[in-house]
Parts: sequence; structure tokens; C-alpha cells
Amino acid sequence: MTIANLPAIRALRPAWNKGRIVGQKRPLKPKHVWAIRVRLELADNQRDLALFNLAIDSKLRGCDLVKMKVIDVMASGQIKERASVLQSKTQKPVRFEISEGTRASLEKWMQDPLMVGSEYLWPGRFHERLHISTRQYARIVRDWVTSIGLEASAYGTHSMRRTKVTQIYKKTGNLRAVQLLLGHTKMDSTVRYLGVELEDALAIAEAIEI
Repeated sequence: MTIANLPAIRALRPAWNKGRIVGQKRPLKPKHVWAIRVRLELADNQRDLALFNLAIDSKLRGCDLVKMKVIDVMASGQIKERASVLQSKTQKPVRFEISEGTRASLEKWMQDPLMVGSEYLWPGRFHERLHISTRQYARIVRDWVTSIGLEASAYGTHSMRRTKVTQIYKKTGNLRAVQLLLGHTKMDSTVRYLGVELEDALAIAEAIEI
């Protein structure tokens, strides 16, 4: 008696992205930025305030931000107004501004006992870890956004990277400037990263009169 080969029966699993917001993470709006800053200031959380401010100013990827060293932002005992970091992904340097508010928060963080003798800006809590990990940074960002009532799944570390350049693009329409600030080698990458659509381009064109 022969037994027919029957197809294997597998239990159906729910899709991994069911109920989740996937795709590009949203940038923070100015009101979100100020709300998070106020909460960090009230909590007297010097590290997170400095990290939050520098994340927005630097527009760096999380992997580069967590590895920043004190010498990247400080020279001759003063916080620099501009800094440069070598990007891990492209192995090319990218320059960024350090605003007055960010410099002030960094100066306060430098005076914290946790920073004594530290080579890195965001030292790890364990001796074998020189700096916080990208996973830790992601958890910190999640705590920031949920503290002001935002949906955690809609925001992430790239939200910090996109926040300032999104505002720059909205106000100027200058894609080349955004490309340089993000350290992208190709304009196409910048267009995709910002989610620039035809309607955006037309709106910019309509605002220009010749």
C-alpha cells in the first residue's frame, strides 16, 4: 500500500510587522524637540540633555554618535562651535555646527563626575564597555519620545538624524545643503532620505517668481 506524499502543514504565524509602523522613522517637530528638552532639564538629566542636543545638531548616524570622543567637540578646554567626525559607513568626514544651547549642555555634562577621565562623550556603565551601545541609544530615544506621548514605533535614532535637516529643507528647499550636512555621497540618497515628492518640488517652484 502506497502512501501519498502530502504537503507539510505549517502553523500560520502572524506577520512580523503586523500592527507596527515600518519604513522611515518620522523626524521630530520643533514642538517635540522643545517638549523633550524641557523634561530633561526639569529632571536635571545632564547626559541625556547633552546627547539629545548633539544628536540633533550633528545629524550623525547612531553608530557614529555613540562613539564620539571628548576631543571631537573640545579644544583647549572649550567646546568647539564646529566639529568634524569620520563616518563609519562612508569613511568620509562630515562637519556640523554645535549651537550655543548644545555647547552649554555639553559643558555641564563635562563637569559630571561620570566624565572624569573618560575618553568618550557617552561612557558606558560597565568597565568593559567604553561607550554606550547603539542599542542603548535606541532605548534612550524611545524613552524620549514616549515621555511626551509619541508612538515609540514611529520614531527611532534616525528621527534624530532627520529632525534638523527636515526643517532646513522645508525652509530653504536646498537639497545640496542637506546632502552635505548628512554626508551623503549621492543626491539620490538625500532625496530618498527626506522623502522628497513631486509636490514638494512644485511647491518650491511656485514660491519662486522671476
